[in-house]
Amino acid sequence: METIYLNPENLTDYQHEAKPSVMALGFFDGIHNGHRQVIKTAFQKAKERKLSLSVMSFFPHPKTVLSKGRTHVDYLMPLSEKEKIFCELGVDIFYIVEFDKEFASLSPEKFASKYLVDLGVVHAVAGFDYSYGFRGEGNMDRLQDDSGGLLEITKVSKVEYQGEKISSTGIREKLACGNVEDLPDFLGRPYEVACKWDGTSLVVGPHYTLPAQGRYVVTVKGTCQSHVSEMTIKKQKGLIPDQSLTELFNPNDNEKLSIIWHERIDGKVICERDIISAYVQVG
Repeated sequence: METIYLNPENLTDYQHEAKPSVMALGFFDGIHNGHRQVIKTAFQKAKERKLSLSVMSFFPHPKTVLSKGRTHVDYLMPLSEKEKIFCELGVDIFYIVEFDKEFASLSPEKFASKYLVDLGVVHAVAGFDYSYGFRGEGNMDRLQDDSGGLLEITKVSKVEYQGEKISSTGIREKLACGNVEDLPDFLGRPYEVACKWDGTSLVVGPHYTLPAQGRYVVTVKGTCQSHVSEMTIKKQKGLIPDQSLTELFNPNDNEKLSIIWHERIDGKVICERDIISAYVQVG
């Protein structure tokens, strides 16, 4: 898989090099089951047409740019992890667009022209709520018109689990409540964060979000072995394993580790969303 970072300076060069493709569109934070349905659909369309499969995402998160940095976004995974999963899902080209004020100001028609049609896209696939262009005025119902009729469009319906929409926002809310045992039904896998053991503490990699403070059952996974353990998250002290990991992982090896979150074991956090849900059910 080829990863291409797009910005206004190099866009024209990649437009000239582009070959026809089917493209999946979205931010894809966490690559949850809803995202996977979009990519799976795009993969099938590309296979039918014997074309390459491309994915277009953006960085940083639009909310950060549009709020001029006032809004903090808790990412579920870094770009490097997205690359790994996209490769596993059969993606040929991963476009990462630099999201800045200039890009945010593009009209829906300009976005469709410059970033889709001129990049060789012949068929665009996205979720039902995907938006684009200035103030998000573009949507999947008008994308074909915005492209001058040059694009075929597939809009993927909402993906739910037990009546709840699967979304990155919803997954962040579950992490904020410590409900990690719910996440496999939304992500398609347990939530996992990359980290390093420095001999004293676990240092979490950038662009991951930790669950709420509390005690959890986890798997600490290394290159050659895994260890089921308990882990405590404290606001000031961060991650505290139930035992020293030095016996298992030598900090001098600079080994990359990850923590797989299974279950919270010190009680649930009552979240505002849970209170609202309970109120609605009772009322």
